[in-house]
Amino acid sequence: MDTDVIFVVGFFIIVLAIPAIVSAFMDSRVPRAPMLTILIGSVMIAYAVRERPGAYGYDTVPDVIVRVFADFTR
Repeated sequence: MDTDVIFVVGFFIIVLAIPAIVSAFMDSRVPRAPMLTILIGSVMIAYAVRERPGAYGYDTVPDVIVRVFADFTR
């Protein structure tokens, strides 16, 4: 699997876990599952960054996301 795809999937896993964390805190629950989800997403991002050092930065994240979605729409 391409590291760009791993990076984007990890990024979106983290983004989708944020509402679950907010919901858990609002209900006074411990956010165990959302934290595990964020851990999985973080490991995916760390793997992609480790495999291609210097390829991912704050300015390149939108380009990577668009490139991955463009590859899937072909």
